[in-house]
Amino acid sequence: METGLVPPSEPLDWARGAWLHPPVRAERGPAGELVVEPAAESDFWRRTSYGFVHDNGPALLAPLPVGSAMEVSFALDLTGQFDQAGVLVRVDERTWVKTGVELSDGELQLGAVVTREFSDWSLAPVPEWAGREVTVRVSRAGDALTIRARVDDEPWRLVRLAPLDPTAEATAGPFCCAPLRAGLAVRFSGWRQGPADTAVHPED
Repeated sequence: METGLVPPSEPLDWARGAWLHPPVRAERGPAGELVVEPAAESDFWRRTSYGFVHDNGPALLAPLPVGSAMEVSFALDLTGQFDQAGVLVRVDERTWVKTGVELSDGELQLGAVVTREFSDWSLAPVPEWAGREVTVRVSRAGDALTIRARVDDEPWRLVRLAPLDPTAEATAGPFCCAPLRAGLAVRFSGWRQGPADTAVHPED
């Protein structure tokens, strides 16, 4: 369990963010949630294997300085190939990280794409997460971005440790994409920010 490594975070209002590529629709719900509909053929990817550059997904971004962390929660209801939702960390169009859950080849996958001119992609199956609330957390400390995720109130899972230039100005926040279809709607139930994680592992 890694819960003790994660300091408390405070809610962020959706109005604190600025849209990178506005969605087709973004509406506040009665419980304070934000329902976002991305355009068809929206995605983030850069070159590797597929040969294309896609940089048109909607993301609601706020500053992520060194020493801070950001969490995004959303209801996991993905039904189309490559439907995805989670957190985007953005320096510029060539340097970014997206992390969250994606439906790939019929299976829900927890993963991350780390891009420094070229994208990579790591995945782990999470079929048991279907229909539940997922929280993805990105924590920036020193030269590193630590990515964690959990479902409901279960313990945090370490997803990825990636380099991030400590002098870079980065923003982060909720994103969603629908590379192959129209009509995806993601219900984001929370956005929070607080201090960076205290360590990577319990023994640190």
